[in-house]
Amino acid sequence: MDRSDAAHDRPKAEGRNPFEKFVEAINQRVSRAPFFVLILAALALWAVSYPLWSSTTKWELALHTGSAVLSLLLLVLLENSGRRTEEAAQEKLNVIAEALSDLMESRAQDDPDLTEAVERLREAVGLEERH
Repeated sequence: MDRSDAAHDRPKAEGRNPFEKFVEAINQRVSRAPFFVLILAALALWAVSYPLWSSTTKWELALHTGSAVLSLLLLVLLENSGRRTEEAAQEKLNVIAEALSDLMESRAQDDPDLTEAVERLREAVGLEERH
């Protein structure tokens, strides 16, 4: 079956590029309990390392810097994963709406109200392409 205009919003890729594979792998690990345990262990190590630091300021700065960098990296990776998921869902909805529109149009010969519904559905699907 040929892909319609609605399905062409997001080009069909033959496979994931290395970055997308990396994002997926990170997403799978970060969203599980072991990652949470790892973060708790890192915080515990940081807390007990207090005597090893020459000043409280440096001790706190180590936590703030590390957590800021980790937060930024996770935010970027998780946003990328969420964007790809949203695009895939939107493509599926576009294809479903177009198939429904085609089915309704084929049945519209018997029902004039259905012709109007087909036009409204196609306009609604087209809205996202204009924005």
